[in-house]
Amino acid sequence: MLTKTHPLVIWGMYIPVIIYMLYYSHDHHGFSPLRITLTFIGALLFWTFFEYIAHRFLYHWVSENPRVQKFVYTMHGNHHHYPRDKQRLFLPPVPSIIMASAIFSLMYLVMGTNVFMFFPGFILGYLLYGSMHYAIHAWNPPFKWMKPLWRNHHLHHYKDENKGYGVSTTIWDRVFGTMFDLKKEKEDKEKVKDLMFKS
Repeated sequence: MLTKTHPLVIWGMYIPVIIYMLYYSHDHHGFSPLRITLTFIGALLFWTFFEYIAHRFLYHWVSENPRVQKFVYTMHGNHHHYPRDKQRLFLPPVPSIIMASAIFSLMYLVMGTNVFMFFPGFILGYLLYGSMHYAIHAWNPPFKWMKPLWRNHHLHHYKDENKGYGVSTTIWDRVFGTMFDLKKEKEDKEKVKDLMFKS
């Protein structure tokens, strides 16, 4: 059960944190609305890079160490084994709070009080990533321009786990050469169906 949670629980946890930190950064630290907005947007963009690095090097970490294997499986491997499980797309509350606290502390050490503008954007990036991941496993792409994102992730599941690490964007897959060549890849509709949530 410590690997499962409903997405709305995590949204409910972090939206108040996001709102309060943005308010606190202006009211307590006196940062201007423009600076808060630009830092917040910058953090959202930074999330996409962090997402790629974490997915590629942490979630698919290869090790002979049983403890590392268990950690990697709990963090992400279970999603590959149970892609239809809607409750395995966000970290559950307890590990989520622990990890968020550790990341916030590291960010505070690096950027000081700027973290109160940056961390909310980073966390919103995480929430959007999780929601996008949910959408990719739940529905067909709502717009034609989004289909490459859907296919890139589907192929990551059923074709090659060493490509297609981007979930909320394919930018970093393109930059680092891990993007599938979608023109050459034939879509396996049966395997895609196996990845989609049951209604």
